[in-house]
Amino acid sequence: MKKITVMAGQALLRRGSMLAAAAVIAVCLCAGCGKNQVSTKNTDAGYAANEASDFRSAETSFREAVGQGEDPVQAYRGLGIALMGQAKYEEALDAFSHAISNTDDKMPETVQDLLQYRITCQYRLKDYEGCVKTGEELTGIDDKMVMAYYYIGAARLNLGNIDDAEANFDYAVSLQPEDYKLYLDIYSVYEDAKLSGVGDEYLQTALGIAPKSTEDHYNVGRIYFYLEEYDEAASALIVPVQEEYEPALALMGQIYLARKDYDNAKATYSKILSLNSGSKDAYNGLALCAIAVNDPDAALDYITEGLSLEGEEGKQELYFNEICAYEQRLDFLTARDKCRTYVEMYPTDEDGVKELKFLNTRD
Repeated sequence: MKKITVMAGQALLRRGSMLAAAAVIAVCLCAGCGKNQVSTKNTDAGYAANEASDFRSAETSFREAVGQGEDPVQAYRGLGIALMGQAKYEEALDAFSHAISNTDDKMPETVQDLLQYRITCQYRLKDYEGCVKTGEELTGIDDKMVMAYYYIGAARLNLGNIDDAEANFDYAVSLQPEDYKLYLDIYSVYEDAKLSGVGDEYLQTALGIAPKSTEDHYNVGRIYFYLEEYDEAASALIVPVQEEYEPALALMGQIYLARKDYDNAKATYSKILSLNSGSKDAYNGLALCAIAVNDPDAALDYITEGLSLEGEEGKQELYFNEICAYEQRLDFLTARDKCRTYVEMYPTDEDGVKELKFLNTRD
C-alpha cells in the first residue's frame, strides 16, 4: 500500500506539468487562424470543438475536412491541435508536418505558428535533437522568440548540455524578465531532470518581481508551493482566494493536501464546485482527499462524476487517480485493465508506463 501513497503525492505534483501542457495548447489555439483560413463546415466545427476542449470530436471533424478537400493547412493544423489535446504527440507531429508541406512562401506567419506546435510535440516525444533544430529555425525567423529559446534550453538540458541550456534559459528570461510562468516552466524542466536545486534559483529570482494582478499573486503562490514553503504560499494566495480566483482555490487545495489537512482541502474543492460545477480539477482534488484518508470508494465516485463531464481537458489526472483508487481497493485486476487503457491513451506518460509494469507483477 505504500506505493499508492507515493502515487497520490506524485499526482499532486503531476497536475502542474499537465496544466502547463494544457496552457500551451490554449495559448496557441487560435494563433495563425487569420485570413488564410478557409471557412468551411468541418474545419469550423473542428476549431469550435478544440476551443471547447472536445478534442475527440475535433479530430473527427478535421479528418472529415481533410477527406473532403478543405484547406489542408488549416485542416491538418486543427487536427494536430486535437491530437495534442489527447496526448497523441506522434500523430500530431505528422499532422503538423502535413500542414507545413502545404504552405507556400506567402505564408511565413503560418509556418512560424506550425513550427511552434512542432517543437512542442518534439519535446513531448523526447526528440531533443529535433527540438533544437526546430528551435533554431524559429529563432532564425524571430531572434526574440522566447518560446524557442525556452525549448532549446529544455532540450539541451535533457541532452546533458547544462551550460548551453542555462545560456538559452537566461536569454529567454532577459527577453521577458517579469514573466512568472516562464520562470516556473524553467524550474519544471530542471525538476524533471533531477536538478531542482538549480531550478530553485529561477524561482528565487521570480520572487523579486512585484505582483501587479490577481494572476501574479497566484503565480507567487505557485512559486512558494514548489519551494515547499506552504505558509508563504498560503499568504500569497490571500488576495486571489478572496476574489474566488479558481486556479488559486485549486492551489490552496493542494497546499492543504500537502499539509495533510484533508478537511480543509475537501472544503476548498467543494467551494470550487459551488462556483463551477464543471470543474474536473475539483473532482480530482476531492478524489485525492478520499485516497489520502483511505476511502477509495468515495474517490471512485468523485472520479466517475468528473469523467462524466464534457471535454477532455483535465481527464488525464482523473484516469490516473482512478488507477490509484482501484489499487487502494486491492482490486489489482481492474487497476491493471485501467492502466493498460491509460497507457494506450497517454503513451508518453512515464508514470503510467511504470505503474503498468508494477501492476503486471500483481495477482
